Amino acid sequence: MTTPRQPYYAVIFTSKQSKNTTGYANMAKKMEILAKQQDGFLGMESVRSNIGITVSYWASLNAIKQWKQHSEHVLAQQRGRAVWYDWYRVKICKVEREYEF
Repeated sequence: MTTPRQPYYAVIFTSKQSKNTTGYANMAKKMEILAKQQDGFLGMESVRSNIGITVSYWASLNAIKQWKQHSEHVLAQQRGRAVWYDWYRVKICKVEREYEF
């Protein structure tokens, strides 16, 4: 994934799924498609094993706030808390430097 020049923001979502994941995959795909349509969205990386980690990249804190408050995303958050996750944690970070090999 190519990100813009720094600084930008990363939202790190770590989670442990519950045993009931009915409908989760469809909602996750829908949220990915919807997030890509939001102003300020820069990209996303995700892995799922025993613990899932999704990192989404945003141009500003305001863009992150708008995504958190998006009506369809709010419904997905509510369903996640009620059904799909035993726990989750969200961290919002400012990326000031990056490098790769």
